[in-house]
Amino acid sequence: MRLMKGTTTGSNLFTEVNACMDTLGLKWDRLAGVTTDGCPNLTGKNVGLLKRMQDKVTEINADQKLVFLHCIIHQHVLCKSVLKINHVVDVVTKTVNFIRARALNHRQFVALLEEHETEQSDIGYHTAVRWLSLGKVLKRVWDLKAEIREFCEKKGKDIPELSDDDWMADFAFAVDVTAMMNELNTKLQGKGLFIHEMHSLVKAFMRKMQFLSSQLESNTLTHMQTLKEVTPSADHLRKYSSMLGALHGEFSRRFEDLRTIEDEMHMISSPFTCSVDNAPSDVQLELIDLQSDAVLAEHFKSGSLLDFYSSLKEENLPNMRRHAQKMLVLFGSTYICEQTFSTMKFTKSRYRSSLTDDHLSAVLRISTSYIQPDFDALVKAQQRLDFSH
Repeated sequence: MRLMKGTTTGSNLFTEVNACMDTLGLKWDRLAGVTTDGCPNLTGKNVGLLKRMQDKVTEINADQKLVFLHCIIHQHVLCKSVLKINHVVDVVTKTVNFIRARALNHRQFVALLEEHETEQSDIGYHTAVRWLSLGKVLKRVWDLKAEIREFCEKKGKDIPELSDDDWMADFAFAVDVTAMMNELNTKLQGKGLFIHEMHSLVKAFMRKMQFLSSQLESNTLTHMQTLKEVTPSADHLRKYSSMLGALHGEFSRRFEDLRTIEDEMHMISSPFTCSVDNAPSDVQLELIDLQSDAVLAEHFKSGSLLDFYSSLKEENLPNMRRHAQKMLVLFGSTYICEQTFSTMKFTKSRYRSSLTDDHLSAVLRISTSYIQPDFDALVKAQQRLDFSH
């Protein structure tokens, strides 16, 4: 992590990255790829950080091309814009704010839920920057729609949308779609996910959207449980089918960067079933040797991907090992960076105004490390032990 003050242009970012590489003793010719959140100062074609990094690598090796990826989780969240469900989200948000913003309203609503003995005991706010929170809020409001309607009538708060069949159908569709997108979002999060695993999850979701779109066209609501409750009209179903088709198209457009390395990812994740013809020319002969080795095939089935490629002998399959290293070190998302940033914000609170940059760096190193300190060895290494009085 590098501290930056002032401007954050592509030139400034590259200067810090270069200094970080020198400090850590990392070599530019070993760089395989860069994953960003798509900011212009990172991805600018002429003066962005990625352009400068590629130029730096090209100076060392003219044939080396870096893999530039846009965070899969970030891309996934951006895809929601094509759904055009703001007319649903806005009403739900205003309704939740009416209940939660005033303490009296909130207490009375919770009391009403207790009186009705509902499974849910409250409703939560929606955070605009968090897609996961939207799905949860929509589902909670849908489950409590009868209680919310009753409460608003008692308070004299008119919400005509709750009695509008067309709006309620759109609401039900939004609940189902956000639930499916939340499921994908949750699967994409976490450490230890390889790029090909995340790509497989995205491809599966895209196939689901195509399948559900065709089902809605034929008036089948088997997998749209919430939408089934409102018995939508044929016009509604055609509209929702079109929306799912648009969502599939947006996913396809935004994940073009992954398609450029799809064959190579498949070769590494499934080396014994991939096509030799689609493999890079420098590994085709090695791939034939690999697929013909029954011992390696058994090892591939029984062990992890990392263990398998670590076991390949350098002298026999050097190019396969090199391609595997390149694919397995790529980051599919900026999840670890965002998690570290959240840890930093939690640590660097307004109550710790005297925290220096060096101290913050040390704290973050400890809080994000998996290495367990050997306290016994540390104690034995001390010449003198201090006892508390």
